[in-house]
Amino acid sequence: MKKNISLLITFSVLILAALAAFVIWGIPYFFQVELPAAVESAYGSETVRARVVAVLEEGEINLGENLQPYQVFRVELLEGPYQGLMMETDYGKRQIRTDDIALRAGDRILVTVGKRTDNVLTVYFVDYVRERSLLWLAGAFAVSILAISRWKGLRSLASLAFSLVVIIGYIIPHILSGEDPVRVSVIGSIILLAITLYLTYGWNLKTHAAVWSMTIVLLITGTLAWFFVLLTRVTGIGDENVMFLVQMLNASINLRGLFLGGMIIGALGVLDDLVTTQASAVFELHAANTSLGFWRIYRQAMHIGQDHVAATVNTLVLAYAGSSLPMLLLFSLARGDYGYLVNFSLVAEEIVRTLVGSLGLVAAVPITTFLAVSLALYGERLGALRPFLGPDNREPGHSH
Repeated sequence: MKKNISLLITFSVLILAALAAFVIWGIPYFFQVELPAAVESAYGSETVRARVVAVLEEGEINLGENLQPYQVFRVELLEGPYQGLMMETDYGKRQIRTDDIALRAGDRILVTVGKRTDNVLTVYFVDYVRERSLLWLAGAFAVSILAISRWKGLRSLASLAFSLVVIIGYIIPHILSGEDPVRVSVIGSIILLAITLYLTYGWNLKTHAAVWSMTIVLLITGTLAWFFVLLTRVTGIGDENVMFLVQMLNASINLRGLFLGGMIIGALGVLDDLVTTQASAVFELHAANTSLGFWRIYRQAMHIGQDHVAATVNTLVLAYAGSSLPMLLLFSLARGDYGYLVNFSLVAEEIVRTLVGSLGLVAAVPITTFLAVSLALYGERLGALRPFLGPDNREPGHSH
């Protein structure tokens, strides 16, 4: 009894020390970030919302040997220094259109406001305002999750919100401030991972196994990504968004590190699913038959993991293929000379991203299985520390 009380006091002191360290060093690091002056004039700073008041003219025009529809319309600026001002602009009369959507009075759009050298104010169509339709979609998504998963679904939505907070509130500002993107991505991913998994699945042995496994796999994936990025000499400039970033951001940024950081964050979603499913499989096998030994559970869980990896790797490749469809069209334009085309950055980066992510998935299965089986069978050997680790996820009625 005295040993348990002593351990509880020690555990409480460690928690208080960790909280004090976070207040002293963590809060200034995570929340007090000074962005470079160049960031203040970032993309979209001159873009404002506007409402279409009236369509003045519409028809078809031959532009660049391309017959396309055009419209001339009057808009009211809804925000910014010129709020309330009525102006005329067009869409499709001076630029190649990529759609055939017709604007109507009352539609809300995004426009860029600027001044010519003779101080005449100009307005150009940028894009459509999609906030309401996206909110409807997000609402349908949230309702579906809650209807199927109920309280666990609610915790999952809270985890999703926390993930967005970490990415937008920590990872992006710290990378823009000039910090190493790899270090920022690893720290952010581990924090994001630990909090979201515990928030969704609770404080128990299964979640501990998933979190510890994910941390190890993330470090392995980051190491593999670093090695193969150096080996293949990719520079991180294959994405056109990176080139826009370089042009708009006067501050220095490590593009290769940014590419590595993106690979690490991109691996999180698939790894999350894989390690939690694998840990759940182990604890369910143990709950179904507590007489099974270590290697028997390990082999049976690995059979499940092998099927999961095969399906997940295919899912990962298809997901990258879907997002990189324009790049795949380049393969068909190459007329079979694939050995030549894979040398270009935009192609090589996607190959490295896909294969390194798949290697991380392969490593996750044996690591997660080993840790989960160890905790399921030998958790009681942790002694006085065991009560602090939560339940063992076994169904009522099962016992050692």
